[in-house]
Amino acid sequence: MTAHEKTPPYRKPRSVADVTRENVRAMRQLEDLAVAKRSTADRIAEFVAQFCGSIVFVWIHVALFAGWIAWNVLPGLPHFDPYPFTFLTLCVSLEAIFLSSFILISQNYEMRVTERRSQLDLQINLLAEQENTKMLQLLELIARKVGATDHEDPEVGALEQATRPETLARQIEESYRAAVRQKAD
Repeated sequence: MTAHEKTPPYRKPRSVADVTRENVRAMRQLEDLAVAKRSTADRIAEFVAQFCGSIVFVWIHVALFAGWIAWNVLPGLPHFDPYPFTFLTLCVSLEAIFLSSFILISQNYEMRVTERRSQLDLQINLLAEQENTKMLQLLELIARKVGATDHEDPEVGALEQATRPETLARQIEESYRAAVRQKAD
């Protein structure tokens, strides 16, 4: 068996469509794994949040509130919650508390998923930067060996150096602080 035959399928040369299809499949597997690992509370919160964000939920409430108010203001009917509808206010307030909790649980889950995706993006970007730095160094070495370069390009020299994430983060923070100070002045 040759080295090429031992290479995993995602590394074999293929069309761009095959490569992107494999990437999409790998990301789908990660998403499926994240969904499978959800707790019961996360699943319930997601279901409640999705239902409460639907137009059906709105129409059910329109019908319930209209019926409640009509029942309690129309003459001839027994008014169990007359104007100013204190019991309705209590029910709506309790519902709002519970809905807020479910929505926050759902958002916390989404935040955890987003954080994992951001970490994955960061790791892939750092790896790509390291690969690009190494390729630039190798290309520079090849160019020198074959005599394709006769001068030092300072920009290439700078790009050949490994990017330090902590330095970049500090520069970004300094830039934000400077912008805040400038707005304050």
